[in-house]
Amino acid sequence: MKTEKTCIIENSKIILDNEIIFENQSDSFPEFAKSAYKHFDVNYPKFHKMDELSKLAFLGAEIILKNEENKDTALVFANRSSSLDTDFKYQQTINSAEEYFPSPAVFVYTLPNICIGEIAIKHQLQTENVFFVLDEFDEDFVNSYAEQILVSQKAEKVLCGWVELFQNSYKGFVYLLSLT
Repeated sequence: MKTEKTCIIENSKIILDNEIIFENQSDSFPEFAKSAYKHFDVNYPKFHKMDELSKLAFLGAEIILKNEENKDTALVFANRSSSLDTDFKYQQTINSAEEYFPSPAVFVYTLPNICIGEIAIKHQLQTENVFFVLDEFDEDFVNSYAEQILVSQKAEKVLCGWVELFQNSYKGFVYLLSLT
């Protein structure tokens, strides 16, 4: 298999193929994500309704897929904490006696599959997709799964990713694989 592109998002930086393509001094991921969205001129209004995990995955995918022919691209993503960040925020709205207002808007994007769903919608992907919850990034497992998709000709490329976000700690590692 061949890695065509890689994107790392962490510490208020976006690195594409070992080159910093965006950086700012935001102390929080929400500020950083909003700034990156504007910088790359992404036109996807639903981005602003997404939870932070979905934004992390979406930005990584957007950087890699922006000028690609994506029709036959599958998605294989994973993380450790699933949607715990958003679930935690939702629980806080329930626990607060003064501000009790458990809004459905808070948990609309709580499933990890929403991350890959929004990527698929934006890029009109109609291939395989899966989101695993693992103790740690297992590159061999993810790549083996991606290879099976490629070998079985269910897709021409596979966008893989590890997108971990909890509170203000985040790391996105997204990469595009193909057989050639």
